[in-house]
Amino acid sequence: MNSLAVNSEPLSNLLHERGDSRRLIVASNRGPVEHHVSEDGSLSATKGGGGVAIALSALSRYVDSMWVACAMGDGDRYAAQRAGYRTIETFVDGDKHSLRYVLLPKETYDKYYSVFCNPFLWFFQHNIWDHMYDPAIDHEVWNAWEDGYVPANESFAEAVVAVASGEELPLIMLHDYHLYLTPGIIRSQLPYAVLQHFTHIPWPPPQHWMFLPRPVCRTILESLCSCDIVGLQTMRDVHNFLLTCEMYLKEARVDHEMHTVRLNGRETKVNAYPISVDVDALQNLANSREVKHYEQRLWPLLGKKTIMRVDRVDLSKNIIRGFEAYDMLLARHSELVGQVNFLAFLVPSRTNIREYQEYTREVFGLVDRINTKYGRDGWQPITVFYEHNYPQAIAGMHLYDVLLVNTLADGMNLVAKEGPMVNGRDGVLILSEKAGAHEQLRDGVVSIAPEDTEGTARALYESLLMPVEERERRSKRLRERINEEDISHWFWKQLNDLQRVARWSSLLPSYRQCSTPLAMPRQQTLALP
Repeated sequence: MNSLAVNSEPLSNLLHERGDSRRLIVASNRGPVEHHVSEDGSLSATKGGGGVAIALSALSRYVDSMWVACAMGDGDRYAAQRAGYRTIETFVDGDKHSLRYVLLPKETYDKYYSVFCNPFLWFFQHNIWDHMYDPAIDHEVWNAWEDGYVPANESFAEAVVAVASGEELPLIMLHDYHLYLTPGIIRSQLPYAVLQHFTHIPWPPPQHWMFLPRPVCRTILESLCSCDIVGLQTMRDVHNFLLTCEMYLKEARVDHEMHTVRLNGRETKVNAYPISVDVDALQNLANSREVKHYEQRLWPLLGKKTIMRVDRVDLSKNIIRGFEAYDMLLARHSELVGQVNFLAFLVPSRTNIREYQEYTREVFGLVDRINTKYGRDGWQPITVFYEHNYPQAIAGMHLYDVLLVNTLADGMNLVAKEGPMVNGRDGVLILSEKAGAHEQLRDGVVSIAPEDTEGTARALYESLLMPVEERERRSKRLRERINEEDISHWFWKQLNDLQRVARWSSLLPSYRQCSTPLAMPRQQTLALP
């Protein structure tokens, strides 16, 4: 699909063609905006944080949408109160957002988010536990499930049902591991709804799900299989999901060829929708005055060649091994000392979680040791920017010769797509085979196994010495692939599939009487408007 043909006009028409005026209901833990209360009591709004909210923030430009999200702070709670706990209409950067907040008691939210979602589910799905000691599924974890995760998902479902009430065939898109139980609860109350759940993080192999208590695993899978569509980032995730259902839902019929699961009379389609970047918005930002200002400030920090990385300080990002590989590179090739610099743009992440605090200390301790070991005559090998400054990171990515993405596990990793689109040097992308983006970009990158520090050091050396013609060829291939499957393509594929389900459902005369609507025929397709 060429992204030139999938612009905002067809997307916005998709739900409205043939008289269909329904809106899309979206639910995620974080919303597209954050509200703030000033000292004088006035209310303002800014763009929301968090990867999912950022990725989906442009949705309102394409379709009429309503967002259900958790109130994250006092400003969100105040906004909800002022709106009578109903729909809030707000504008941020020219985009209109309709929003309904879910207000959870602090204790419930802490158990749901800070104990069960993070770090438990996040660590589990990224396989970053130290299995000699973790997971320790004790009373605290079970209590977080029963008194945090379950009631939080019930509250999300209640809010979605309230928003969808009165609509004949509501279209509902749920997002990520925070809301695994929400679709099952919605389905029990809205049997006719068209439901999709999209998971942004990796879906691990079925054997890995043995770490979860069987009732927890089964409840999650049964809920997801109440959806019409389960969306995942890659085909690897799709295959893992199907195998997981086959292993833990013995009564389910899994079709690996058609990528479907039939359970309780319902057929669920399991699809890969690789998320991407908003190419036009990204390039506009890269050409902005603010980013150009940061570029000028970064120039003195560049070497004859410059390696970069842009990451949250997360255990899954494998930052320490990346610096260790750079250490090996300098130790093995002394001619590169003073010539090859490493700039790291690191964003603080989950700073209230003990494991993240310890990891951050380890990262900075290693940086200090490398700088002490090789630094000389005013030259410092590694420069770290530890802050949330997206324009500065974009400026850095314009200037790299080598971009290192050696993640241990990632649903996608958008840095691997942002970098090639803004880089001005035909820089080389070194990409972990465990990043979801590798499935799409493998023919334009230098591939590495993230645990292989020796291999990463060799990849750095190969990339630094790569001939100009080969760099140009790889850069061109990456830009073409990312352009072909940008964020509008990601939106379009999902909306197209949702609309296909809705159309088939509306054709069934007995649909409104069915507690478990029939599966749509496999040969049914939807043409673009």
